Amino acid sequence: MSLIGRLFVILFGFLAACLVAGIIVVGAVLFPEFSDFADSQIDPSALNVILGFGFIFLSGFALLPATIVVLITEAFYIRSVLAYALGGGIVGLACYLGLIPFDPDTLRFDGIVRRHLEIMTGAGIVAGLVYWMIAGRNAGAWREPRRPLTPPPPLSSHSPAPPPPPAS
Repeated sequence: MSLIGRLFVILFGFLAACLVAGIIVVGAVLFPEFSDFADSQIDPSALNVILGFGFIFLSGFALLPATIVVLITEAFYIRSVLAYALGGGIVGLACYLGLIPFDPDTLRFDGIVRRHLEIMTGAGIVAGLVYWMIAGRNAGAWREPRRPLTPPPPLSSHSPAPPPPPAS
């Protein structure tokens, strides 16, 4: 696989992983509203807008940490599903902690909500698995040499003999 083709596969895998993570985050955050349908119905167009913003939000925040994970796995030919799940969890954690204010005096994050941390980490793990299914299984494939073409099978002994060369 050429490097250019591999970059397209990586980009497609990243976008699909962000879409799945956005759906998970929006679904988990809106779960209390989903569980109470007695009051009113949820507008499908509003849900589509929320999912779109969730996708854009996650893809923007996850780009740098996910790029680091992709570079490491491509450089070292890491193709393990566990590595991508762990990397996705770390990316989700980094995305969440990037939004929380950090107090340098006490070296602590102020205002961590445990449920939101769990949602982002879980969404990152699922996104890592989706990325592995699309692009991670073949990490580093662009550096492998192409297989040589197999030679044609030998002629059988029952095949007709080639014609004699012309006499001069």
